[in-house]
Amino acid sequence: MAATGVEVIRELVARTNAHDLDGMAALIHPDYRSEQPFHPARGFGGRAQMKANWGAILTGVPDLRAEVPASVQDGDVVWSEWHWWGTTEKREPFEMRAITQFTVRDGLVVSGRLFAEMVEQGGADINDAVEASSGHRPRVED
Repeated sequence: MAATGVEVIRELVARTNAHDLDGMAALIHPDYRSEQPFHPARGFGGRAQMKANWGAILTGVPDLRAEVPASVQDGDVVWSEWHWWGTTEKREPFEMRAITQFTVRDGLVVSGRLFAEMVEQGGADINDAVEASSGHRPRVED
């Protein structure tokens, strides 16, 4: 019996933490399709590109760790919250978080929609962020 989608995602986390690139790629369908709706130009197709991407990440962040604090499956779609962290080869902190929507069929991830961003260290507060995006600063009234 094929693993559930949630089990496949758990195994993907385990293989990521083991830095088992071939094992990670083995969970991905050869014709995998990836899209990042916040960054449309980052979409790609194929297991080979996934493996190249993660090979670069595992090399550039040699102590990379991953966790999925929450996930839920609806049919063949698994929604997950991801957290990746580590230290780059340049000794800089690496931290990324994402919500992912992976379609899993027959024990393989066939497509993914990733809503991922690097975690800001510092950055604008909510008032500054709203003003930067809208041109208007929030005015809180009691």
